Parts: sequence; C-alpha cells; structure tokens
Amino acid sequence: MLFNSIEFLLFFLIVIPLYFLLPHRLRWGMLLIASSIFYMYFKPVYILILLVTILIDYFAGIAIERTEAQKPRKLLLVLSLISNIGILFFFKYFNFISENLGGLLSLSGREVHLPVLNMLLPIGLSFHTFQAMSYTIEVYRGKQKAEKHLGYYALYVLYFPQLVAGPIERPQNILHQLREDHKFDYARFIDGLQLMLWGLFKKMVIADRLSVFVDTVYNNPHNFSGLPVILATVFFAFQIYCDFSGYTDVARGVSRIMGIELMVNFRRPYLSQSVSEFWRRWHISLSTWFRDYLYIPLGGSRGSSLFKMRNTLIVFGISGLWHGANWTYIFWGLLNGAFIIGETMLRRDKLDAYAAGTHSFGQTIRLYFNQLVCFILICFTWVFFRANSMGDAMHVIGSMFSFHDLSIGVATVSGSTLRLDFILILLLLMLEHFYEYRPRTAVRAISYQYVWLYVLAVCIFTFGIYDKQAFIYFQF
Repeated sequence: MLFNSIEFLLFFLIVIPLYFLLPHRLRWGMLLIASSIFYMYFKPVYILILLVTILIDYFAGIAIERTEAQKPRKLLLVLSLISNIGILFFFKYFNFISENLGGLLSLSGREVHLPVLNMLLPIGLSFHTFQAMSYTIEVYRGKQKAEKHLGYYALYVLYFPQLVAGPIERPQNILHQLREDHKFDYARFIDGLQLMLWGLFKKMVIADRLSVFVDTVYNNPHNFSGLPVILATVFFAFQIYCDFSGYTDVARGVSRIMGIELMVNFRRPYLSQSVSEFWRRWHISLSTWFRDYLYIPLGGSRGSSLFKMRNTLIVFGISGLWHGANWTYIFWGLLNGAFIIGETMLRRDKLDAYAAGTHSFGQTIRLYFNQLVCFILICFTWVFFRANSMGDAMHVIGSMFSFHDLSIGVATVSGSTLRLDFILILLLLMLEHFYEYRPRTAVRAISYQYVWLYVLAVCIFTFGIYDKQAFIYFQF
C-alpha cells in the first residue's frame, strides 16, 4: 500500500482511531492485522515469506538466550542468519548469479543456459531481512532480551509504517515501545501530521515531478548530451533524496501519532562536506547497521591503512549489492568506498558541518567549497545508481562533457515545466530549513503549526502528482 494513495488515507483513518479506542491489551493484535493487510495489499502470497522468517528468528532468539555454551549459541545465530540471507539470496540474487555465471562459463566456448526464475521480488525484502537479523545478533550479544511473545515479535518485523522502506530499526528502540500504553496526545498528533505532510510534499511535489525529466533522459541516454544529462543527474540527486526521505518522514509521522518514535534516517545529507560525512547523514539506519554488524566485526579502523581500506571497500561493495542485483549498484557502492578512502588519505574529512562555533570568512568559504565538491562527487556516484546498465552509465558520463548542443532538447518536457522544477527545488531547500528549526514548545508556536500545515497542504494540492508513483526504495 502506497503512502501517496487514497487507499492509505482510508487505512490511516481507520487504524489510528482504532488504535486509541481499543484497550491497550488488544492494540498489538490490531496493529499486527493492520500491518499484514498493509503488506498483503502488494502481493498477498509474499506474507508467507515474512511468516517463515519470523518463526525462524523468534525461536532462534529464545534458543540463543537459553543456551549458555558459546559454540551452540554461535551455531544457532549462524543458522538464523543463513536462513535470512538464504531467502534474500533466492529471491533477489539467484537470477543475477545465474546469468553472470552462465556468461562466465560461456567464455570457454560452450553455450551454457543456467536456470532463471520468473518471479517478482518481494517488496521491501532487504529492509525487513536486515531488521530481523539485527534482532538475533543483539540477542546473541546480550544487548536485547529474547521476545517471548510471538505476537509482539511479529509486530516488530511487520510494523507497517517502516515495513517496506525503513528505517531499519533495532529491537532495543522499537520492541519496548510496542508494549507501552500510549495515550492520545493532541500536540503529538499535530507534530506527526506535519511530518506526514512534509514527507508527502517531498514525494508528490518534488520527487515525482523531477522524475519526469530524469526518466526521459536516463531511459534514453543515447538521445541526449551535455546540459540535459547534467540537469537530469542533479535532478535525480534531489529526486531520490525527496523520494526516500519522504517515505521515512511519513513513516515517522504515522508512528509518532501513535506514540512510537522511529529513528531519524536523514540529516540534510547534501550539506555534507565529505563523502564520509554524507554517509553519516544519509540512510543512517543502514549505514549504522553495516558499521555495527560488518565493519566493526571485520576489524573496523584498527590495523594498517591497507586493512582499513579493505574493510571500507568490503562494506560499501556489499552495501551496493544490498541495493540491487546489478553491477551498477555494486560499482556505485565501491565508488563511494573509494571516495572515502581518498578523503582519508587527503584528510579532507577533518572539517565537519556539525562543528559548533563561529568561523572566519576563509573557513566559511572552505566550508561551502567542501560542500560543493562533496555534492558533485555524490552526483557522480548517482549516475551508476540510476543508470539501467553499466554501458548506459559510461555513456551518460561521457556525454556530460559533450557541449555541442547546449539546448535542453527534451521534447516531452516544456521550458515552463523545467523552470518549475528549479523553483520547487529552491522551495524545498527553504522549507527544509524552516521545518528543521521551526518552534516546538512556545505557546505562540501553535499558530505557526497551523500555518505550516496549511502551506504544506496547499503545495501538495497545487503541485502534487497524483498517479500513485511507487517509492524508489520499494524495489530494494
């Protein structure tokens, strides 16, 4: 079920009142049923995959907690992780491995046809797989008690606001909140509603409008060169940010209304001064997941420089593969890792945009210069993320520097529409600043909140796209 749909509006208007009208002891059951309906709206049969992983990890968590000997505990954890990764591999990577292995074997001169499965990828599979894995890992590490109530554990995995595209929550943050008795709070309701509208504004007004230009160029890259390709790449940077962070904002807003706080997943990433800082601000739940469960166990930053470089490339290569079974994603991940290694060697990540205090004029210029360079590097990596193939990506990069035709050259996008895209991006940047620093506690802030709600609603109704475009990260 899409957040930007009438179906979700009706779903929201039913579930939220029920949540507060029902006795506390019945809420988990209602939320579990509602979450199952939310997920089954896409393809009902795939709920069975979630149920299998839920049962495996539920019993694995209890068994790990009850087992004292280290080797059996580790074996139980490994079996749980293999089960989760195995399901993810089968649905997401089987065809990718089969096709590439077949191509490799065909180099010997024999025509090899390995089996390819004709099936749709279960929506959000990578997200809820990683969330389930974090549970058993935390139980194994002794940082989380095993959940004995199957219903609450199932709700932890299936919780509808963040089920499909995150944030990827940790059990320590979410499980106890699902058990707490949350009373209706008007101020919290308004705050959650603001966050929802802000997310829908970013998705429907910014992302979906920019996608028209981006898709026109990237789906036909050989028809364009120079300025149109550069614009499409910059537009995609804002499209994917507004699309993904917009989903997170709606998820956090819905959850906040019910009194359950989800983690912040984005912190104005395009103001970063280095690629490493960008990854501390972008998709924070995934970045910290890889840090805690892969980078640190590999050795982290301990050891020689070559050792740290190896760990960085492994993490970002796997991060790219997590996003999709395509060489474009793998190269995108490795490229980000290479940029971070380069920054470390050049010590360009010393300056942090979060650093407090005043800056001299020279420091301010350096800050803006670093931000611009970082944005250019990130846009360069987005080429591989958005391109349909490595060949298309290389053509896009090459065509950026072809300036024989400086006209926009996109027949399907009028000049007025293009100007509107620029205006909306500027509007986003201004509103994002005011939204982040809007007053929250003062009495005079009440009128401000209603004005903010009105502004967002008018923008959505006036400029929004209503064709129910799916969120980009649903495919992951």
